[in-house]
Amino acid sequence: MSILIVGGSGHLGSRLVRLAHAAGHSVTATYTTRPQSGPEARWSPVDLRIPDQIAAVIAATRPSIVINAASGGADWATTADGAAHVAVAAKAHGCRLVHVSSDAVFSGTRVRYDEDALPDPVTPYGAAKAAAETAVQALDPAAVVARTSLIIGDGDSKHEEFVHALAMRHRAGVLFTDVVRCPVYVGDLAAALLEVAAGGHAGIVHLAGADAVSRYELGRLIARRAGHDPSDLPHGRRAQTGPGAALDVRLDGARTQGLLGTRLRGAREFLRRPHG
Repeated sequence: MSILIVGGSGHLGSRLVRLAHAAGHSVTATYTTRPQSGPEARWSPVDLRIPDQIAAVIAATRPSIVINAASGGADWATTADGAAHVAVAAKAHGCRLVHVSSDAVFSGTRVRYDEDALPDPVTPYGAAKAAAETAVQALDPAAVVARTSLIIGDGDSKHEEFVHALAMRHRAGVLFTDVVRCPVYVGDLAAALLEVAAGGHAGIVHLAGADAVSRYELGRLIARRAGHDPSDLPHGRRAQTGPGAALDVRLDGARTQGLLGTRLRGAREFLRRPHG
């Protein structure tokens, strides 16, 4: 396949680039602020806030599949409008589109959310991701919107770096015992996204890990794998700090998992030991 990975320089995007290249696909990838090079992909600078840029890359490379793994945080122009720009360009050139979304589109009121759940975000980031989902589905009903949760890697994700800094007392902060998510290993997620891209799926899929764990429990697992003492990690309750992000959001991906060969392991399994 010919694949364009939007946001290829990010944590998830870089893993997608490596896996797609290893599988023999022709890979093009984009970056915004961190120039990339190497034999695994052809790299193009793209600012998703400028629609002509992503349109030009898609027109020049004509990929069969576009995976939008870009992360613009709460910046509406990148996360919401940028997703629409990708969808318009992909649709115009007949590309199959897989858009990566987030459990941030949910408030936590229901706790457990399956693929039919309607977004009810409570943060600017969640609102931008929810708007992106709406735009993608309206512009291209055949596209896949893949919601995921907290992405964990091999020590290199933001949450892992935060835990390591806490364990070594290099920074202040706490890990919340009442903020619950379904963390997913970046390698499992990337493999599942490539499988979804190659299949006949359309609409919403949920690609999250099998275990629902608190940020504190997750931190203990991360610390233990890295050789730190988990008992040194500071912890507290998010609910006591006032209103803000959702507390307990658990993506139910049973329907999606039944369609996939890739198994999305839970944090208690994939954090047992380092990955190669």
